[in-house]
Amino acid sequence: MSDFGDNDDDEPRFKVRSYVVTRGRTKSNVDLPLETLVKVTPQGQANAPRLALERKKIVALCSSPLSIAEISAHLSVPLGVAKVLVGDMAEEGFLQSYKPQHSQNGERPDLKLLERVLHGLQAL
Repeated sequence: MSDFGDNDDDEPRFKVRSYVVTRGRTKSNVDLPLETLVKVTPQGQANAPRLALERKKIVALCSSPLSIAEISAHLSVPLGVAKVLVGDMAEEGFLQSYKPQHSQNGERPDLKLLERVLHGLQAL
């Protein structure tokens, strides 16, 4: 289960199962690697008040570029859920995605990059 409520008194706390958030889907139409950086677009900012709670949080988090893995951690949701939400929002024009160079040309990620990511995750 995921907790999308903040500790703020003005926002309710409740538990929502991951499959409810993604409407039972495990994949989005947009394939984004977990290290993809995303940033809110002007359209996403304008629509933020009308978005569902988890999408509204993504818009707030992505005022500066953030990876899908980081979004997953901030929302306390599984990585697959974050990928579906971000992919859908990118497809709707609410988020701009910046895929890593290796994923654009089909190469494998640099070993040093993977080591830095691993060390960063271990530091958490």
